[in-house]
Amino acid sequence: MSLRLLLVRHGLSSFNVERRIQGRDDLSVLTPEGQEQARRTGSALKDVSITAAYSSPLRRAASTCEGLLQAWGGVLNPVMDDGLLEIDLEPWSGMSADERAAQDPDGFKTWKQCPEELELTRKDGSRYRPLPELMAQARDFLSRLLERHSIDSNDTVLVVGHNAILRCMMLVLLGEPEQGFRRLQIDNASLSVFNLSPKSGGGRQVQIECLNNTAHLGQSLPKKGQGARLVLVRHGETNWNRQGRFQGQIDIPLNENGHAQAEAARGFLEGVSLQRAYSSSMSRPRQTAEGILRSHPGVPMTVTRGLVEIGHGLWEGKLEEEIKAEWGDLLEEWKRTPETVQMPEGETIQDVWQRSVNTWTTIANSLDPSETALVVAHDAVNKTILCHLLGLTPADIWAVKQGNGGVTVVDMPTVPGQPAVVTCLNLTSHLGGVLDHTAAGAL
Repeated sequence: MSLRLLLVRHGLSSFNVERRIQGRDDLSVLTPEGQEQARRTGSALKDVSITAAYSSPLRRAASTCEGLLQAWGGVLNPVMDDGLLEIDLEPWSGMSADERAAQDPDGFKTWKQCPEELELTRKDGSRYRPLPELMAQARDFLSRLLERHSIDSNDTVLVVGHNAILRCMMLVLLGEPEQGFRRLQIDNASLSVFNLSPKSGGGRQVQIECLNNTAHLGQSLPKKGQGARLVLVRHGETNWNRQGRFQGQIDIPLNENGHAQAEAARGFLEGVSLQRAYSSSMSRPRQTAEGILRSHPGVPMTVTRGLVEIGHGLWEGKLEEEIKAEWGDLLEEWKRTPETVQMPEGETIQDVWQRSVNTWTTIANSLDPSETALVVAHDAVNKTILCHLLGLTPADIWAVKQGNGGVTVVDMPTVPGQPAVVTCLNLTSHLGGVLDHTAAGAL
């Protein structure tokens, strides 16, 4: 039993087109393209049972919610909630990005590099910090939401809001990691899915099922920024994934469905310009990478042991019930506090973290800003890399889902000291539907 949150940013607005600051002003409206984006998002969710819907009352969000629900086809009255209002940038509202940079260069630089430190002056002369205020607003909204929809309710709740408030909600769910606001990208009419479930021993487990999915809008990946881009893919399915066996470093190849998933990923990434490719040295990611690269002839591929899967030691080849019979307490500890577990004759998650993040960093640093590289690896490896990029810790690996054949995109910063941006995470639409239906596996 769990609570699923469908987080949707409003469609393209008139101020988005004009590159004007919107904030809490209600002058901006959906463009015809934004209205179509809302319809497409609703159509993509047709097969999803939605229990309740909440929206910002600002017109661009409320119109998106209305259009989405009409295309979805169900009968649902959304709740307009001020807790979903966009960030308050009153002194800048209506300005273009260039006007803001010219009139308040110091504030503009602070917003771009240290947004939590930005301080502005309202018309009444009072000073305030917009982002800390918005984080408090996000905490309050989520607290009220979870009073209405418990984490063991099996509800699916639609939330339609704005760029900044949705990012703040995600950060609250993830424990408010350092520099978190600049680590995420949320595009117009994108869909992000978060799952909340009761955690063994108390509390809640939060999982990002997908982040910033725009595939339903007819584009495979969001537009590349000025820095280097890495496309991170988990290998396709194996028979052991299907059976729920712990694979680890036993070299199990793709099964028929795994090859089909690699082919689907190839089609999904066919129009993406790739200059380099990297893979774990094991068969299942290498076969996945080779499948994807059939649409990119001439792209060189490097295999590395730095990206091999976690060594499960004596657990490898076993089903969960077999492990539970012999190592029940340790298995429960692995599910509850993975950072504390030493696999019997295997690795710790810190071991995997160190080698996978070091390998990732070496690859990223070797890229020219104009380049895009494909990286294909494993569940635990991808999770440690993504936790690192999101500002999380080894204790948080269950917060990230990686479906077989799922696609994640990371854009590297061009300003020193800034974090990389997780542009989208675990896209599996090319495998059928907006929700991840890949095998659960055994990690």
